[in-house]
Amino acid sequence: MTGPVSASQVTVWYDGDCPLCRREIAWLRRLDRREAIAFVNVAEGAACPIDRSTLLARFHAQEAGGPMVSGAAAFAAMWRAIPVLRPVGLMARSPPVLWVLERAYRAFLLIRPRLQALARRLTGSVAEVP
Repeated sequence: MTGPVSASQVTVWYDGDCPLCRREIAWLRRLDRREAIAFVNVAEGAACPIDRSTLLARFHAQEAGGPMVSGAAAFAAMWRAIPVLRPVGLMARSPPVLWVLERAYRAFLLIRPRLQALARRLTGSVAEVP
């Protein structure tokens, strides 16, 4: 899916130019057997509901009928739509759990550029991962 779909429980916007993001989204697509998530690749020029640079700086998601969320809250929204990950997503509704997950996400963001560069060197290209 390349855009939001009304039947989807969650819409996720991701950076399709990021090799880490592509790998994670590919894994999540395999887990999303019910196709409950609309994955929107912002790098393909998809319409952005907010400023593109803001959208690419952090992971964003929106549960049907809910507000757009980012960071750990966005991951939790996505996890709740995938049965095998739903328990983790439900735990993340607890403010202390979400606080810890958000701190871990912020730490990841600090090292993300180096991990992206390493992933690009290892794959030898920026072609989409199947």
